[in-house]
Amino acid sequence: MNDYAGQHEVISENMTFQITAELTRFVQELKQERKSHFHDGRKAQQYIETSWKQLEASKRRFERDCKEADRAQQYFEKMDADINVTKADVEKARQQAQIRHQMADDSKAEYSSILQKFNHEQREHYHTQIPNIFQKIQEMEERRIVRLGECMKTYAEVDRQVIPIIGKCLDGITKAAESIDQKKDSQLVIEAFKSGFEPPGDIDFEDFTQPMKRTVSESSLSNSRWDGKSEPRPGSKSKGKLWPFIKKNKPPPPPPASASPSAVPNGPQSPKQQKEPLSHRFNEFMTSKPKIHCFRSLKRGGGGPEDFSNLPPEQRRKKLQQKVDELNKDIQKEMDQRDALTKMKDVYIKNPQMGDAASVDHKLAELGQNMEKLRLEAQKFEGWLAEVEGRLPVRTEQTRRQSGMYDTQNTSAVNNCAQDRESPDGSYTEEPSQESEMKVPVTEFDDEFDDEEPLPTIGTCKALYTFEGQNEGTISVTEGEMLYVIEEDKGDGWTRIRRNEEEEGYVPTSYVEVYLDKNAKDS
Repeated sequence: MNDYAGQHEVISENMTFQITAELTRFVQELKQERKSHFHDGRKAQQYIETSWKQLEASKRRFERDCKEADRAQQYFEKMDADINVTKADVEKARQQAQIRHQMADDSKAEYSSILQKFNHEQREHYHTQIPNIFQKIQEMEERRIVRLGECMKTYAEVDRQVIPIIGKCLDGITKAAESIDQKKDSQLVIEAFKSGFEPPGDIDFEDFTQPMKRTVSESSLSNSRWDGKSEPRPGSKSKGKLWPFIKKNKPPPPPPASASPSAVPNGPQSPKQQKEPLSHRFNEFMTSKPKIHCFRSLKRGGGGPEDFSNLPPEQRRKKLQQKVDELNKDIQKEMDQRDALTKMKDVYIKNPQMGDAASVDHKLAELGQNMEKLRLEAQKFEGWLAEVEGRLPVRTEQTRRQSGMYDTQNTSAVNNCAQDRESPDGSYTEEPSQESEMKVPVTEFDDEFDDEEPLPTIGTCKALYTFEGQNEGTISVTEGEMLYVIEEDKGDGWTRIRRNEEEEGYVPTSYVEVYLDKNAKDS
């Protein structure tokens, strides 16, 4: 499988250098060329539109001059026919008509020239320039298609080079799969997890016709009823039950000196070797839940505990660090959204016509709750991470309370695994206290630190805005109120303050103006 994966890595590397890099460079060149062609097309279109506008303007000017010349001619004829008009006025009207006719002739000549020019440019535009641009774009696309075909051919060559090696790898995989021996694998599992339990011996005949000689067979399956005080009943959950299908806290005593019950079939057994009925063992086994999770060598995936305690230390540290980073990213996203909404709210307050400032309060409160949940989650995982990295050699009471459920599950699972894998002959024993040896027992000295002392004040602050502390851990403040600062902003946007000995909590850092003491700044 490793060789098979390695050949695919070879294919990937060759494709990266021979295909991906070349295609990336080629695509950039095509983008520039395509942009240039589109620019030429827009330029040609703008030029023909400008020529059309000039033609329209010349046409309107020619039309206007013709109408003015016609009106001047009519006015001259009217003045010439009127006998009451002086000769000077008639001459003036005649000259004005001539001027207007001359302007109309000039406009006609200009309109004709511009029209001929526009018709020529329009033919050039639609028959030469635009087809040339489309031809260049077509050639560019054809080059792109050819290059893609060459890349496909290159990929085929790269793949063909490793096909023989991949074939050998597949042959090896097939050979390994065919060599699987299910009986051998089952025997390995049996050898790894065999219990060493010995079945009880034959039941002795009890002769009740001779009361004085009546004895009790200690090898009987139901012998526990004769010694009820020293051996628990089959239905009880006492810790004195014997292995293998039940839970217990201590390994069973060693077996008798004989190798098997058949060595001394009728001989009495030691009182410490009393066993419960085998039928009861199988009943408990059939009714109990399977403990497949204890077969560590068979475990493949599945849902584990939240603190990844089922993983080795280094893998657990990486998983916890990854989880902390994800939570910090989520917190930063929530903070960015909150800052954006806060700015929007300030804009609405300053300019009410742009929107209602109260409309974003619900979203801000929701973001605050989400950030609080994410912070608590991040603190929990940071505590586990610190424990793994050795920063917390002894777990604090608060951390124990937060992760007590997971510790209980993990400890019980480990203990069960250790107990289930023990054998009566002591061939394999795993002490159940291995997990707890690293924990320091809680003493009366530790109880003295259960009550947290109030944090000292490090300065004062003034509330710039009114804040309604609706979430757990926050405190409400009013604008202009003076309070004591007991913890600076750690980069999460919150400052811890105190009003009196009984009221303290967190407020947004942007809502207060902090005045730290000189000693606090130096420290």
